[in-house]
Amino acid sequence: MTRRNARVIAFYLPQFHPIPENDAWWSPGFTEWTNAARARPLFRGHYQPHMPADLGFYDLRLPETRAQQAELAARYGVEGFCYYHYWFGGRELLQRPLDEVLLSGEPDFPFCVCWANESWTGIWHGEPRRILMEQTYPPGDDERHFERLLPFFRDRRYLKVNDLPLMVVYKPLELPDPKQFCRRWKAMARDAGLDGLYLVGVKHNDRFLPEPAGFDAAILQKLAPKTGTVPWRYAALKIKSKLHRCRLTILDYKKVHLQSIRTESTSYKEFPCIIPNWDNTPRSGLNGLVLHGSTPELFRAQVKKAVAKVQRDLQGEEQIIFLKSWNEWAEGNHVEPDLKWGHAYLQVLAEELNSTPPEPHHD
Repeated sequence: MTRRNARVIAFYLPQFHPIPENDAWWSPGFTEWTNAARARPLFRGHYQPHMPADLGFYDLRLPETRAQQAELAARYGVEGFCYYHYWFGGRELLQRPLDEVLLSGEPDFPFCVCWANESWTGIWHGEPRRILMEQTYPPGDDERHFERLLPFFRDRRYLKVNDLPLMVVYKPLELPDPKQFCRRWKAMARDAGLDGLYLVGVKHNDRFLPEPAGFDAAILQKLAPKTGTVPWRYAALKIKSKLHRCRLTILDYKKVHLQSIRTESTSYKEFPCIIPNWDNTPRSGLNGLVLHGSTPELFRAQVKKAVAKVQRDLQGEEQIIFLKSWNEWAEGNHVEPDLKWGHAYLQVLAEELNSTPPEPHHD
């Protein structure tokens, strides 16, 4: 097996099956496909809607779907999925796909979890003040939460760094006491017979530094800023956005995509995050951010930069690149094949990882 230049772990969204809460908040049968499929172009040349190819409009309750995703990811060099995990002070949402992966033992494909610790609001539907599910941190919650995740940490497929189960926290600075959180979780892991935990916090455009907060490393997830800028070549759309007091932002992917990978080294361990595409107007309409004009070849330059960075700054099992993301279709952020590009983004990824890429896919 060819040694790859880096470990690629892809963020994975489980919101592709109905749950009672989404049925009540939005409409019966609501899933991520609901937003993705009803998207329409906002301007000439705007790529919407994104339509799935190989896997179709899948339902993650089906083991066949999960198996197909894993086979596709492995074929193109993705080492594992990082499932978004939704835990709100003891209440979980969208847990079924990963629970079934654990209980069934299938697919035989590595995984880890990212605790998406932020409140759910109606922001994507023009109701930012509507709290659907509030993120809370009640007394004793760390213990309950750890016990819930322990069976996953113990699974032989669970992703590790230097023999430590890898866990990501999406909003580390939202924790009431990040350092105490890390200390407590690592101690509970050792008490449970593990060697500890490898805790990683996502660094957005904020002041998060991993080591002072007790974390082992950070993921730099640097999306272009949402500035409310619409080019004048889309004059009617620009005026419409202003009249409705919206913050639609349209940026050229070619001009901003390399900014997501830090050029300079840091004094702490930082994993780059590659972003093949982004357009969340299916969710947020005129308050969305569009990185217009993404292509596989532009993405190639970003992957090259990320590989060079981890080879220069990190060693061994810490040479990790996160991919945002595998399947966030309603944010126009996916490498799963679509009708426009097919397997092209995955092909680029495989080639730049120095794996042995499969033959290009032909319909």
